[in-house]
Amino acid sequence: MAFQALGELLDETLSLPVNGKTYAVPPPSAATGLRVQAIMQAAAVAADGGNVNNEALADAAERDMYRDVLGTAHAEMVADGVSWPMLKHCAVTAMVWIVQDKDRAELYWNSGGDPNRVAPNRAARRASSGMATSTRSRGSTSSTTRRQGNRDGRGSNARRT
Repeated sequence: MAFQALGELLDETLSLPVNGKTYAVPPPSAATGLRVQAIMQAAAVAADGGNVNNEALADAAERDMYRDVLGTAHAEMVADGVSWPMLKHCAVTAMVWIVQDKDRAELYWNSGGDPNRVAPNRAARRASSGMATSTRSRGSTSSTTRRQGNRDGRGSNARRT
């Protein structure tokens, strides 16, 4: 068995519908992909209170990240007058696509960028999975019965003094 051409195996574009038009975001270059990975990793470390790789973040400040991740779709969106919040949502969706995959990018896109809608709360997950909505109380785990005490309140095996 031979390897198939990678270009035939991968769907290398991200299609984003905005204001009735679908923009095709081309795959990023390897350099852009690696830079986005480094920046997202540094952001995750910073969010967890760890030491941040300032070099990676400084690199992001030097370049127009949104233009890089959207590729040719960026200029097309700007020319079409797409609003800033929409362009930003498109760019962050593309970043999720680059760092994770198309399925995660779609989840992010459809959530409108709201992390609470991406990861629903426990009640919503349980309801959607068909799990029971209430938990039965656990019965006794002891298989022995409690001994009745003698008249003095002590059990039959209690030592007498």
